[in-house]
Amino acid sequence: MMRQIWKHRKEYLAISPFYVLFAIFGLFPIAFSFYLSFQRWDGIGEMTFNGLNNYRFMLLDPEFWKAVKNTLLIWVYSTIPMLFLALLIAFLLNSAFVRFRTLFRIGYFLPNVTSLVAVSIIFSTLFANNFGLLNYLLSVVGLDPVEWLNRTWGIQTAVSAMVVWRWAGYNSIIYLAGLQSIPSVLYEAARIDGASTLQTFFRITVPMLRPVILFTVITSTIGGMQLFTEPQVLVGNNGGAGGGGLTIVLYLYREAFINNYFGYGAAVGWGMFILIAVFSIVNWRIVQHRADK
Repeated sequence: MMRQIWKHRKEYLAISPFYVLFAIFGLFPIAFSFYLSFQRWDGIGEMTFNGLNNYRFMLLDPEFWKAVKNTLLIWVYSTIPMLFLALLIAFLLNSAFVRFRTLFRIGYFLPNVTSLVAVSIIFSTLFANNFGLLNYLLSVVGLDPVEWLNRTWGIQTAVSAMVVWRWAGYNSIIYLAGLQSIPSVLYEAARIDGASTLQTFFRITVPMLRPVILFTVITSTIGGMQLFTEPQVLVGNNGGAGGGGLTIVLYLYREAFINNYFGYGAAVGWGMFILIAVFSIVNWRIVQHRADK
């Protein structure tokens, strides 16, 4: 094997920069974080071995489970409506009766390349307790204002709205690419048989897009479990009133980089990795099970 490596040393040397950078900025941080999760360290002093105490404290900390609960609730509030809306947008953009489709595609994708901090600031003004646009609209129709950012459900609604606004267009472009790979003869045959648009959507479009839907469900699950900027900018590091915006990553950031519990923060990171893996596998099995039927 060493002779073969030496024989093709020029080729290996040509591709080595990627692997060197990946080892430095990818593999080493992963390995070091796993090692750090068994240590007690404030980021400056010496490390002391802490065993499984970091993981034990994480499992017994009510704040951690509150963060898990908030993250799952925000995922339900945002990802499920967002994927359905993205599929509907893609179906409409793929329709022949829609004009200026390229312009609409660009418009729907723009939120994904917009600064997330700027978006969070704008949404904080929309959901502001006293002078927000939503409360103004409620007052116009004679309803009492709602303290969105002082209630747990209000904070989660605001964060979910940001996620839907940001990622619906991105996923619609992915669905649109999948729609364009579906043979048009299927739709023509459906129209000849008298199928309505709704029947065509649920009987042809959705079954043919199951692999693409599975991909978006998995990626949306991974992204939904890693929400940080939206709640951090919207309500601060503590998750706002009642901790309604405290997500897992925000909890990790607070413990590691504000309270300087780097060992415990690494343990929370590995706990989040396990949750994401389990949740992704469950979603994959559910979608695959429905596809097999």
